Amino acid sequence: MKKIAEHPNELNFGDNNIAVVEVDGKKICVGLHNQKYFAFAYKCPHAGGILADGFIDPLGRVVCPLHRYRFDPYNGINVSGEGFYLRHWPVEWNEKGVFIQDLI
Repeated sequence: MKKIAEHPNELNFGDNNIAVVEVDGKKICVGLHNQKYFAFAYKCPHAGGILADGFIDPLGRVVCPLHRYRFDPYNGINVSGEGFYLRHWPVEWNEKGVFIQDLI
């Protein structure tokens, strides 16, 4: 696990509930929905749209700003049906800080 912050308040979530962090020299998005944190790829697997410019919909799905493809951030499935897969990682917050699973 890699520490990304001491506390979630350091993550600078935008109005879209998405923050960007750097892990192992790579940009990663961290999302927030219903008090749960999750991490996912910075770029959409379809056309490379910057997912930090997208948003989290009311059901907690990541929505790409380019073509509105939607992804479940907990399993990476493209729920809008186009067949793409979004890289994603669990996020853990405890008394020692905010952590993301190591990138592979």
